[in-house]
Amino acid sequence: MTAQLSQNMLLAVPLAPLAGAVVAGLFGQQVGRRGAHTITILGVLIAFIISVMTLRAVALEGARFNQTIYEWMVVGGLKMEVGFLIDGLTAMMMCVVSFVSLMVHIYTIGYMEEDAGYQRFFSYISLFTFSMLMLVMSNNMLQLFFGWEAVGLVSYLLIGFWYTKPTAIFANMKAFLVNRVGDFGFILGIGLLVAYGDSLNYAEIFAKKDALAQIAFTAPLWGSDWMMLSVACICLFIGAMGKSAQFPLHVWLPDSMEGPTPISALIHAATMVTAGIFMVARMSPLFELSDTALNFVLLIGAITALFMGFMGLIQNDIKRVVAYSTLSQLGYMTVALGASAYSVAVFHLMTHAFFKALLFLAAGSVIIGMHHDQDIRNMGGLRKYMRITWITSLLGSLALIGMPLFSGFYSKDSIIEAVHASHLPAAGFAYFAVVAGVFVTAFYSFRMYFLVFHGKENFRHKPFPGEHDHHDDHHHEPHVPHESPWVVTAPLILLAIPSVVIGFMAIEPMLFGDFFNDSIAVSATLHHAMEELKHEFDGAAAMALHGLRALPFWLAMSGVALSYLFYMVKPEIPAAIARICSPIMTLLENKYYMDWFNENVLARAARGLGIAFWRGGDMALIDGVLINGSARTIGNVAGVVRRVQTGHLYWYALVMILGVIGLMTWQLWPFIWPQFKTLAGL
Repeated sequence: MTAQLSQNMLLAVPLAPLAGAVVAGLFGQQVGRRGAHTITILGVLIAFIISVMTLRAVALEGARFNQTIYEWMVVGGLKMEVGFLIDGLTAMMMCVVSFVSLMVHIYTIGYMEEDAGYQRFFSYISLFTFSMLMLVMSNNMLQLFFGWEAVGLVSYLLIGFWYTKPTAIFANMKAFLVNRVGDFGFILGIGLLVAYGDSLNYAEIFAKKDALAQIAFTAPLWGSDWMMLSVACICLFIGAMGKSAQFPLHVWLPDSMEGPTPISALIHAATMVTAGIFMVARMSPLFELSDTALNFVLLIGAITALFMGFMGLIQNDIKRVVAYSTLSQLGYMTVALGASAYSVAVFHLMTHAFFKALLFLAAGSVIIGMHHDQDIRNMGGLRKYMRITWITSLLGSLALIGMPLFSGFYSKDSIIEAVHASHLPAAGFAYFAVVAGVFVTAFYSFRMYFLVFHGKENFRHKPFPGEHDHHDDHHHEPHVPHESPWVVTAPLILLAIPSVVIGFMAIEPMLFGDFFNDSIAVSATLHHAMEELKHEFDGAAAMALHGLRALPFWLAMSGVALSYLFYMVKPEIPAAIARICSPIMTLLENKYYMDWFNENVLARAARGLGIAFWRGGDMALIDGVLINGSARTIGNVAGVVRRVQTGHLYWYALVMILGVIGLMTWQLWPFIWPQFKTLAGL
């Protein structure tokens, strides 16, 4: 342990945001609005500064930390602890979480300026930062699960922050319930590893990975042997499917846009939804030993990357376009995990955190300028009114579509190449999905960009929400958009910088250096994707030059050009295509009928099953037989006994005499019966 990674310094990283959350939440009225945002921003700033110091010590000095901070229970030799594991993966996540959170805290000052729940919001987002830092810094599965559930809880609170809005309450309950499905699988996976590994600690479980890979058990329904490690990894990934919104557990994330825009950037672009990606990368020593689990991960990621991208094509709410883009990009990260390119997945996690947080916050800036109108069809021409928002949105969009030299190019193209190099059975479909997704991403990203910042100023022809025609002698022009205050635009600029340069700077040490050597395990003999990428890599500049000649670049440019043609030159074409392809449009507008299936099939089936168990099990069996039935039996017996117990002495004497006669008959019957048969001639 080095001086840079002292225990007290590391403790300050999660505890500083927690302190800010407590002060703003419990004493918000006393400290006021200024006090609430000051104390929470200070707490996150402390976390960010220490995170940067930690990253520097890890990257330049090789510093590491893996110790128990507090042991609070021992059950049969199983230690339940609070502990930190600091390596390259953790240090990178700490910086991403704390930096994006800091930007969102500053941005919130402007965005939530007039909201009555100002202090409460700052408390929630600071509490979320604490929860996410505890998750990524954990060295054991118990603390991982604590952080996992804590970010889910705070996400529930933030999605339903406007608790008087019915759609927000429906959205946060939907997110909560869908995540419970994933978390059930997650805790089953943890339970299997603990049961067979006898430990909650990462290092101790990983040390037993070869022995765990040999364990099999008979499936209860199929009768065949299942490998325990494959089942455990698939269960863990089901948890990631819920938290990182993978098909079919993705349905909660688009509806979560009902919450305030800052939480969309913090939770649903940069941090909470990446928890599943981080978890699988952390568990890479286990996933590497199960091709079954990796194929499952590849398939789910490919479906999500492609089909959620299609959903972005038809969205008109600016936040929902970015939300479906997030779903698609999470699919890309998941595909990289399935190809055993874990370092590429977390590299895209990092670059995506910056440019997607930028796009969400830029969307919020547009919403402010448009007086909270979120329909991109009511915008257009905002470029000359919101110059900073325009240029930062353009930079974020270029990073998203993978323009060479931008951060998204290095991570997304690395994913495509890694999948292409994979030899797993599901890699073929996954490669098609991620390549086709490049065109789809470029099309919907620049559809939004052109409709918002270029073309006809549609807001001049339609008043903003809340505006009314007074019909007086003076002509009232609808309010024109305006640039947002500096507390909104400064985070946009600060996020735009890494969105452009971080990929160029970090690709070599993160993918082909030793930055993740002791964080991520890849079996070079079983999975060759990273070795092939390393062999082909000639430097960041050479990769960008090669990217100009590669298929993904031309697909992206085709998507941009087609979106310009459709929405700037010939806007009648999309309407004609929608009429011709009305069945496909209906399918997309109904979100592949996933919500209908969940609400009308799964929910009703679950409710019917619950009613059956309630009526048949609870009311009939438990209440009717075991509880009320035993009471009725006792009552019936008591009724019979009550008739016998008359209280009259002659009755008791008669019963005693009959009893004696009966007893004597029973004792003498073996002697009486033969005599009786003789006399009767039987």
